[in-house]
Amino acid sequence: MWTLDGEGPLYQQVYRAARRAILTAELAPRTRVPSTRALAKDLGVSRNTVILAYDQLLAEGYIATREGSGTFVATNLPDDLTEAIRSDRSDKSPHEIFSPHLSSYAERIAPFSERQSVSWEARNTPLSFDFRYGRPNFFDFPHETWCRVLARRARRASVRQLDYGPPAGREELRSAIAEYLWRSRGVVCTPEQVIVVNGSQQALDLAARVLIDPGDRVVLEEPHYPGAALAFEAAGAEIIPAELDADGMRVDSIPDDAAVRLAYVTPAHQFPTGVSMPMQRRLEVLSWAEKHGALIFEDDYDSEFRYSGRPVEALQGVDRAGRVLYAGTFSKLMFPALRLGYLVLPAALVAPVKTAKAVCDTGCPALEQLALADFMQEGHFERHLRRSRARNARRREALLKALDSHFGDRIEVSGVNAGLHILVWLRGIAARRVPALRRRAAEQGVGVYPVTPYYREPPKSAGLLLGFASLQEKEIEEGIAKLARIVLAPASKQSSDVANAGDDSAQQESAVPGQSKQP
Repeated sequence: MWTLDGEGPLYQQVYRAARRAILTAELAPRTRVPSTRALAKDLGVSRNTVILAYDQLLAEGYIATREGSGTFVATNLPDDLTEAIRSDRSDKSPHEIFSPHLSSYAERIAPFSERQSVSWEARNTPLSFDFRYGRPNFFDFPHETWCRVLARRARRASVRQLDYGPPAGREELRSAIAEYLWRSRGVVCTPEQVIVVNGSQQALDLAARVLIDPGDRVVLEEPHYPGAALAFEAAGAEIIPAELDADGMRVDSIPDDAAVRLAYVTPAHQFPTGVSMPMQRRLEVLSWAEKHGALIFEDDYDSEFRYSGRPVEALQGVDRAGRVLYAGTFSKLMFPALRLGYLVLPAALVAPVKTAKAVCDTGCPALEQLALADFMQEGHFERHLRRSRARNARRREALLKALDSHFGDRIEVSGVNAGLHILVWLRGIAARRVPALRRRAAEQGVGVYPVTPYYREPPKSAGLLLGFASLQEKEIEEGIAKLARIVLAPASKQSSDVANAGDDSAQQESAVPGQSKQP
């Protein structure tokens, strides 16, 4: 008799066993099936279990009853179906049986999984001093206040608010975002120009879908945020790297004869170097875009965290030609699982992007949008932002002090005036030694991350991205002290580590948390 597979409820196991016997012709058409009592006894299950399984087989047409005669296998099962199921007993894997045709889009993104991770899922690592970047301090967030606002919205939700919402986002949130961006970043827009998105990565994907055809050229800062490269390359773009200097992206490094469709920039806090673009350079970028007929995607991913100097208004705020798409996210200001961000568009792009988003999804979660609108309008958001900025400033100061104390002039630090991470170059240490250093650091409970994955042409010197937001000052000091003892160990010890790294080097270099600044 049949064997049950042990998966799920018993009646479903009996159903699958009987169905398998029918489809493989173990029970041929018109054959009488075992009685419920007999089958229950053979399988060691209750009769009611078999009755439930037979009811499902009867409903799906695998068996049929004849009044006064019993139950039989149906007569109208296609021969090719039973033959196909019978062939499944071969040793072939499902991939060998059928290989579907993939679209050109699928073919373009297939290599991404080999080149770098495309998942932003947080990795649980047992590290006591994890200098992971791109992640806020979850203990800073006012959970109770947020839960109260969210619960209030849930209790008072109307029937309309429980239905599908507009693809561009709830009007209440778009208005709150437009008001906040004008006040804090000098962004000039109406609520109608704001599209609520599922994080800044969706903003990039929408821009790529609407603006890029295969073969179009897109300028990326070098180094750059890989999530942007993924979105544009998936659309078939040819990437043109633009060099950086102390003021950010240099437009004079872009070939003058390059017909560029779009340029991606992070002017407030360049990722990953942390360089801030001054106003003069911003005007040069806008002038270049107008001259070459290009659009600009401004990713303002963490500009709220600025610790020295006067904030420079967004590139979008000084754009008078309608060429800047401006994107931001609440992932670092609140928490990544919220999955809400925004894309501010030139008026001419609102309709096509809104339509593209409607094709991709039916809108971001409505209750979370309404709760976030309340959270912002009632002042909770900016109070939280002020507290977080003050706490992160202390953490940043602790990190810089610890680096100076334990490394001195053995390092060069970049990107200290803003954001949630800094870039540290290890003087006199080659990039190829970073995997071994990371492994030794992890053994001591210290998590550090290389800058190499963010370069198209890897740098020769060792560079580390150190996030500080998720640690406390005491943890930062202790973690940097441990790191210094590892990095500044005798050269003979480090040489041994490099020699033992072997094939682990490539894996270690790409093991970046979330593979990005996290959108």
